[in-house]
Amino acid sequence: MLDETKLNAFIGRMLGDLGGALSVPLVRIGDRLGLYKALHEGGPMTPGELATKACIAERYAREWLSHHAASGYLEYDAGSGKFTLPPEQAMIFADPDSPVYMQGGFDVAVAMMENQAQVEQAFRSGKGVGWGEQSQCLFCAAGRFFRPGYHNNLVQAWLPALDGVTAKLERRASVADVGCGHGFSTIMMAKAFPQSTFVGYDFHPGSVAQARIHAEQHGVTANTRFEVATASEFPANDLDLVTFFDCLHDMGDPVGAARHVRQTLKPDGSWMIVEPAAGDRLEDNLNPVGRLYYAGSTMICIPTSLDQPVGAALGAQAGYSKLSAVIAEGGFGKVRKAAETPFNMILEARP
Repeated sequence: MLDETKLNAFIGRMLGDLGGALSVPLVRIGDRLGLYKALHEGGPMTPGELATKACIAERYAREWLSHHAASGYLEYDAGSGKFTLPPEQAMIFADPDSPVYMQGGFDVAVAMMENQAQVEQAFRSGKGVGWGEQSQCLFCAAGRFFRPGYHNNLVQAWLPALDGVTAKLERRASVADVGCGHGFSTIMMAKAFPQSTFVGYDFHPGSVAQARIHAEQHGVTANTRFEVATASEFPANDLDLVTFFDCLHDMGDPVGAARHVRQTLKPDGSWMIVEPAAGDRLEDNLNPVGRLYYAGSTMICIPTSLDQPVGAALGAQAGYSKLSAVIAEGGFGKVRKAAETPFNMILEARP
């Protein structure tokens, strides 16, 4: 028998979900046109004031502001007719260095929508969709999505959580950052540890080209370079540290990648694997973070892995037990969880 109370509660939830989905283009417009920046810097504004400051049409400003007030993204004062971006919301929308900056997530959402037709066909065929075949904005979106976590944790917390690694980096270490994408993680390490040398590897030529541009922009070309190579074949040896940021679960042959990493490391070398936060059981991941990661895994991670040889398709919510088993099968004797955040777990593997 139909429970109307449950139905009405679920309708309310769906209205919230649809409201969030329909907000994606408005949030991206606010980001691209500098509306959040204007509100963050200028304080409370009327539609006319925002239109003047951001050089947009007032009628569009009024409707955009009204939507954001209805969404709880902005505060509205009926007496003054002004809209305010509170400091908490500014951390989400306006500050790219904030640990909870989420503009990259909205970009990823658009990329996933653009890739629906390809992934839908893969559902039927069981085949994969190559990383390079997905929406071109995916590569920029992924880098932007992960950057805040790296910016706020990599040098400050994750590397120090490894056994003796920062001391090596401060002296002179040789590092490979595999699956480097646009190079944000590589460049952050290179700037923090100028005595060490860093090579970023990625199998996507377009991402490597962007990483080289970023290296020039950030002035780290003296101790950093980027090359096209796969995780199972990147050309290196006698490494002190190998890093994998949010990419092991995307690989078709993660065991093969682990074996190759083991061969490239010095006897006392370390492998840092940053992966999405996840429990080992589905019931452990039935939460807002797991919801996001399962969506990304379905649309991006599983198709990417299935397009590669072996096609292990670990998925973004693989969990510690499955990941540590893969790492151990690759020849590592010691695996531990060195650190974690609400969004990531940081594993350290030693020979």
